[in-house]
Amino acid sequence: MKHIATRTGRHCLPLPSNRLGLYLALRHWCTPGQRLLMSPISADEILFLVLAAGLRPVIAPLSPHDGNIDASRVDLSAVDAVLTTNLYGLPDRVSAFAGKILIEDVAHAMETSVGGRPLGTFGQAAVFSLSKHAGAGSGGVLAVEQESDLRALERARDELLAKGSLRADLLSVATSMARQAALKLDLVRPALALMRALGLQEQREGYRIALDPEGLSRALKQVPALPPFDPWVRADLHDYRARRGRAALWYQSRRLAKVPAERGRRLSGVARLAELPLVAPAVRDNLGQPLFRVPLLVRDRDAAIVALERQGVATGYLYDPPYDDYAPDFTEASPDPEPARWWARHVLPIDPLYATRALPVLSELKPPPGFIG
Repeated sequence: MKHIATRTGRHCLPLPSNRLGLYLALRHWCTPGQRLLMSPISADEILFLVLAAGLRPVIAPLSPHDGNIDASRVDLSAVDAVLTTNLYGLPDRVSAFAGKILIEDVAHAMETSVGGRPLGTFGQAAVFSLSKHAGAGSGGVLAVEQESDLRALERARDELLAKGSLRADLLSVATSMARQAALKLDLVRPALALMRALGLQEQREGYRIALDPEGLSRALKQVPALPPFDPWVRADLHDYRARRGRAALWYQSRRLAKVPAERGRRLSGVARLAELPLVAPAVRDNLGQPLFRVPLLVRDRDAAIVALERQGVATGYLYDPPYDDYAPDFTEASPDPEPARWWARHVLPIDPLYATRALPVLSELKPPPGFIG
């Protein structure tokens, strides 16, 4: 947590997950019934957190340049607040949202800056993930400017925390360490097969968890409240609200301390992947950002994923279909959904730390229809 506090200059609240932090921020700064502008492409649980806070998700048009909100096509007068995504570490146009309640989801963008200013310092609150850049398995940090907000959020956090256990902490640490070892030792295929066999990955319909519209409608009758939405929010992280003990906190701090040392490797990987003709255009505009993932846009994404696994490269972090196709009855649809559908169907996020291992596969891929590099 010290790394994030030093980087942002803000007060930081430790959390068992980024998810809990987003809910706390939305509840603290927004009022049930308000309209929240958000990207059509982000993790499943983000949509359910917005609904749990009693807010109306207003789906923004997406920019194919970077996969984020197309701020030039948004009517900000029609919304009360904005939730950024900073997809794969590429920055949202945060300056365009001035004057609105702004909650920054910087799960993918721990090391991203805009104009020399770190993301996480533009909005009323920013929520970081310790499972992405830090690779700590789970954990989050909520960064705020005012100490009074920190104290209120701390009380709200403690009301929602569930009891943890040493066994769960040790299992979380061991799983994260095994995942890191599998990547380094080129054991991605057997590791993925084992996780699937043990049921450690949530069942999905394609790349999204099952929506269960009837169950979701029942949960909505209890908003604002988080526990009724646990069946959706906890996907792949069932202890997202569980109190963490010393073992987990020690591991998180150890992993977080290593993030600055990896900056050079990330930047090198970003530069190599940016040379590919299929890279998303915004990557070349952000060569100084140590991105979490480098998005490519490819013709046959699923076949590429299989080929990358054979090469020892895991992908993940795919959010297909966009929210307004995934949950049309629970969102206000984007005025132009086609760019988001195209992006979600073709994007292939690559870890820049494993760029060299991935390049033999990536160099053979073809562009999707409509791609303009």
